[in-house]
Amino acid sequence: MATNDALTSASVIDPIVSVAALAAMLQSGDTDVVLIDCRHQLSDPEYGRREFERGHLPGARFAHLDDDLSGDIRPGITGRHPLPTPDEFAGLLRRFGVNPDSIIVCYDDKAGAIAARCWWMCRWIGHNQSFVLDGGIQAWVAAGYNLSASSAPAPTGTIKPTTSSYQTVDADAILPSMAGGGLALVDARGSERFRGEHEPIDPVAGHIPGAVNLPFADNLDETGLILDASSLCNRFADVLSDAKPVAVYCGSGVTAAHNLLAMERALLAMQPATEQRPLLYAGSWSDWITDPRRPVATDP
Repeated sequence: MATNDALTSASVIDPIVSVAALAAMLQSGDTDVVLIDCRHQLSDPEYGRREFERGHLPGARFAHLDDDLSGDIRPGITGRHPLPTPDEFAGLLRRFGVNPDSIIVCYDDKAGAIAARCWWMCRWIGHNQSFVLDGGIQAWVAAGYNLSASSAPAPTGTIKPTTSSYQTVDADAILPSMAGGGLALVDARGSERFRGEHEPIDPVAGHIPGAVNLPFADNLDETGLILDASSLCNRFADVLSDAKPVAVYCGSGVTAAHNLLAMERALLAMQPATEQRPLLYAGSWSDWITDPRRPVATDP
């Protein structure tokens, strides 16, 4: 795929596609493009579905964060948005008409905060031709492109999970690494939540000891577009150049994927490029605090 910047470095492909590049692909009709609308609000779980029915990018399919991009919650055992199995997610993509050679473009109305989760999950099951629309549905409309309220059934796709370099880590792997500093932990939440000063969602405030705070919102410029590769490389240089594996978490494993998205773009500007991709702690903070024996920090 030729993205808006057409950037590649070793096995890294720019994970961001511009509105102009997407529109050109759709208008040419030469490429099998599957659009996935990921709009969601934690405070209003049916918001995304309602907005999708009101209007979406033509031909898009709707993926609900709770129903489609998450697995079953086990209270006191899992976090708020555990991953489904790879087979379950591949089954969703087949219903969306995704084939092994399809290009998937995920979008939302939150600068990629939800769409990045879908993007990462596509790569997690081995489908590297997945991308996030820069600026989301707002950028599409601002560029003068139309929305559609209609939705036709898609022919069943043939995608299946394959091996992938996009992997997860769990609390049991993080705990023994803490004493020896075996992992570089990155917390993608806002600084007040990281410091434990304000926790609007989870019953325990704070962060995993030893983590550094790099809020996902700082991956964006003032217009809501994701920063260029060089700027993101500067932002994540310390953790990406570390010899230790990097693991990213947030509240429930959703916005952490935005940092993974930004790090993927940052790798394009790294010299030399690294083949070691950061890991997702999918359970994240909401999983970490299910066991009171796990340590909690509230220092800055």
